[in-house]
Amino acid sequence: MADIAPHLLLLLAFAGFFAGFVDSIAGGGGLITVPALLIAGIPPVQTLGTNKVQAIFGSASATIAYARQGHVNLKTQLPMGLMAAIGGALGAALTTFVPGDLLRAIMPALLIAIAVYFAFKPNLDDLDRHRRMSAFAFGLTFVPLIGFYDGIFGPGTGSFFMLAFVTLAGFGVLKATAHTKLLNFGSNLGALLVFMFTGSILWKLGLIMGICQFLGAQVGSRLAMRIGARLIRPLLVAICIAFAIKLLADPANPIWIYLRGPA
Repeated sequence: MADIAPHLLLLLAFAGFFAGFVDSIAGGGGLITVPALLIAGIPPVQTLGTNKVQAIFGSASATIAYARQGHVNLKTQLPMGLMAAIGGALGAALTTFVPGDLLRAIMPALLIAIAVYFAFKPNLDDLDRHRRMSAFAFGLTFVPLIGFYDGIFGPGTGSFFMLAFVTLAGFGVLKATAHTKLLNFGSNLGALLVFMFTGSILWKLGLIMGICQFLGAQVGSRLAMRIGARLIRPLLVAICIAFAIKLLADPANPIWIYLRGPA
């Protein structure tokens, strides 16, 4: 903290607020905060740990806001939140064993596919539809799997939860968003508990950004509840495309390294 210039600290605080606002509506807060932390000169390992500290504030804030309006029942959904936490903890614990290059290579295609689905799928609104998988099966499979991804890599987790809730659980867009925030909180918490023991965390910076993200998530979730799918859907598409472009624009992306071949 002592080494961070005041103007960079202000930038990170604003990044936390904006990330909370965007993440509470469509996910993708990590797309904002991780680059901001790296630009501020925070080492990569500390960036990941610190990002989990501030991210948990945003997901908790949005979860509380949605629960207060009845869009998610915390008591009945607690088992799913626990499964997401277990997945997040396992992912964070195995970060050194799973090839991150593979995830960075396949992520752009997955995010573009999600963007196309939400952009062109007809009848995609706030109404619940036919469930294709039981809640029990959904909670035992896709919830911990996506939580595992959040712990091991992270960016795009909210988009994956959204897609799973809409396509498999039959949730409307607003209900899917509300439940996504709860599971995001679970996976963030699980990963954070592991990072506390195995990673480097800048606690003061994480807490400052976390408070700002909490406030941003309150504003974003209220706006999402007022406008619904008309706001969530286009913002989700935009976030997915933006993150895919960011990954593909990186010269160090494994895709370009493979295409260039050996030096």
